[in-house]
Amino acid sequence: MSGAPSATLAALVCPGMLGVHNVSNDPSRLIAKTRYGPLPEADRDFVVKVRSAGLWEYPSGEMALQKGTTNAVRTAEQHLAVGHSALDATRRKIAPELNITLPNQATPQQQGFAATLTSDTGKQFDTDLANILRVTHSQIFPAIAKIRATTKNTLVRQLADQANDVVLDHITVLENTGLVNFDQVLFQETTPPKLPATQVTPPAPQPGAPVIALTPPAGVPTNTATPPAAPPTTG
Repeated sequence: MSGAPSATLAALVCPGMLGVHNVSNDPSRLIAKTRYGPLPEADRDFVVKVRSAGLWEYPSGEMALQKGTTNAVRTAEQHLAVGHSALDATRRKIAPELNITLPNQATPQQQGFAATLTSDTGKQFDTDLANILRVTHSQIFPAIAKIRATTKNTLVRQLADQANDVVLDHITVLENTGLVNFDQVLFQETTPPKLPATQVTPPAPQPGAPVIALTPPAGVPTNTATPPAAPPTTG
């Protein structure tokens, strides 16, 4: 079953690796040589962008545990919270090894997604959440594959492996809600509006500020497994 078209989705979503701006026009430019392998711009941007995504998708998962109106939506958000907390633990571990500064806030665009979900209630919340997150996850999915195929850095490769599994799991549970409008999602993926760099770049953290940790919400099992896909409807 497809959800009704969402004006919020059309107004807010734009691709670009979860809406994060590339800081360089030359992603292959080497910015560091580490004992784990070279670190080009593309690898550094990937680590930052995965972190920025978690900074808004993780609290969306927490929100849906309270606001979701169906078991399928609440299950999806358990996976969001657990998956992003696990990814965050890896990011916070490898960032100091690679001398990468992690943001503590999502991009302004991503904060807009979160604000929309905060104001949503009832079925509108379920529908917006399933569709917005389905678009953002499908945008980063091929980018993960590209980094995994090209990186020469073992730590970045490990993060890409983990991110691939987490994002595929999230795509699956979002689709299992039965609310994803696939026609609209595909349109948003392939015809993105253009936003200024200020809207799609995470703010730099304050000097000396501790890195915010994303930890699993209390009472949420941390060994979630992707549920089987819902059977197709007939009639």
